[in-house]
Amino acid sequence: MNPIPDWLRNYRASWLAGDAVAGLIVTVMLIPQSLAYALLAGLPAEVGLYASLLPIVAYALLGSSMTLAVGPVAVVSLMTASALQPLAAPGSADYVQLAVLLALLSGAMLLGFGLLRFGFLAHFLSHPVISGFITGSAVLIAVGQLKHLLGVQAQGENVFHTFLALAQALPDTNLTVLALGGGSLLFLWLARKFLAKLLVGVGLSAKAADMAAKLAPMLAVMVSTAVVAAWGLDRSHGVPVVGAVPQGLPSLGLPAFDLSSLQALWLPALLIALVGFVESVSVAQSLALKRQQRIQPNRELLGLGAANLASAFSGGFPVTGGFARSVVNFAAGANTPLAGVISAALMALVVAFFTGWFHALPQAVLAATIIIAVTGLIDLGTLREAWHYDKADALSLIATALGVMALGVEAGILLGVALSLGTLVWRSSHPHMAVVGRVPGTEHFRNVDRHQVVTEPGLIAVRVDESLYFANASALQDRIEALVQADSDARHVLLVCSAVNQIDTTALGVLSELQRSLGQRGMRLLLSEVKGPVMDRLQGTDFGRRMQGQVFLSTHAAFADVAAHKRE
Repeated sequence: MNPIPDWLRNYRASWLAGDAVAGLIVTVMLIPQSLAYALLAGLPAEVGLYASLLPIVAYALLGSSMTLAVGPVAVVSLMTASALQPLAAPGSADYVQLAVLLALLSGAMLLGFGLLRFGFLAHFLSHPVISGFITGSAVLIAVGQLKHLLGVQAQGENVFHTFLALAQALPDTNLTVLALGGGSLLFLWLARKFLAKLLVGVGLSAKAADMAAKLAPMLAVMVSTAVVAAWGLDRSHGVPVVGAVPQGLPSLGLPAFDLSSLQALWLPALLIALVGFVESVSVAQSLALKRQQRIQPNRELLGLGAANLASAFSGGFPVTGGFARSVVNFAAGANTPLAGVISAALMALVVAFFTGWFHALPQAVLAATIIIAVTGLIDLGTLREAWHYDKADALSLIATALGVMALGVEAGILLGVALSLGTLVWRSSHPHMAVVGRVPGTEHFRNVDRHQVVTEPGLIAVRVDESLYFANASALQDRIEALVQADSDARHVLLVCSAVNQIDTTALGVLSELQRSLGQRGMRLLLSEVKGPVMDRLQGTDFGRRMQGQVFLSTHAAFADVAAHKRE
């Protein structure tokens, strides 16, 4: 692989203005998000800033998307907190070291998957499961942030316990904190709903108004920080603030770890890698399509793997492509990943010289930015669509969301994957099988229950709409036997194999037994429209050799053969 990425070797001067503007705008958006998502992950604020530096540069060198904005995101931050809270006290040195190790493991897994060309993992999690997971996570995150809005201590094992804890702690609400957090929440909600329209109304272009509306969290952070600092609300009214954020760029190095840490974190690291990859690729592909560009999943694995390794080396935590920042990056005119590099350089300036400005930033305002960000991830549209189209997918979505809310992120996504795979196995183990006949005057064959067709007396023709394997082979045998029992004149059984892509050993044994059983009753088993790769494997078997002369290129030819047998 060429060490210089294609976009850099072919860079045009005309792209620089768009990349520079996008880099600046994303930086303004990234500062409060980095701080907020570090809080969500249970980490000191500076760790979120560190995770917004080298990972962006590493992705720019190896990733395939021109506009994906990599860094801390809400769902991965929640997964980080879920993985680490049972192992160490949030915010402690051990906790930070484990977060860095988690980024290292996720990065190593993603990089390994990329080198092995496992880009197909992007399709491992179904859309309903991902939607359910993100929706459940969004609710879990939002409910978990309510304690910061109220200024109370309320911890629960799940959404429902957290609500109970909040209800019990309600009398202890800090009204000053509630005013700051609630006011910010209201402002951010109004800004999301109406600010863009208002700005368009005063003469701003639609594109500029939309981007300005998305920068509202930075305005909330600046104003609230100034208010707390001016009146000393952290001292006089007990308003929790971010506090001292170390100034200076992070030191580079690997985290210390032992075997027990690796054993505790390998599964969360794998889940974070998979979820982050799937979420990132879906965002990158949706943006690439708008510019007729292509995303290479294997390159995405390498890019995200390198980003997480860079995060680990620089004291950060797991990162991936963020939806909101990527959309802003795209809309701001980013042409290449140089926009991300510019953003990383600007963030480095902030970390090196301006972290003192964050001391009086109230945690309630960061909580408000998190709540507004994650409520946009709640995906009721997919649920409605799935419910009308495929209730099994809808139930997988609901079960995954409820699983995340009740059992936690790891158990929730594992439940969703299990349900998804279970649904797939159940469907393939109950294949659709249609008795077919000829459409009059043609060589087309269709389901006798759906079309006006002509059947051939003495012939049972069945189209199997699924590959044949151990889970559905007996279902095929049962269906054929039932059809034969119901038709005393049957002398030929034809399997139309146009939809059969594979026949495994179990199914081969069932077909052999079916041929033997039908032969003992003076009947023939016929096959038609067998695909080349399937036929290649059958020809080397005893069953294939016994079927010589009974396998037809088309269903029409098989019908003609049966008609000829009757004339003999």
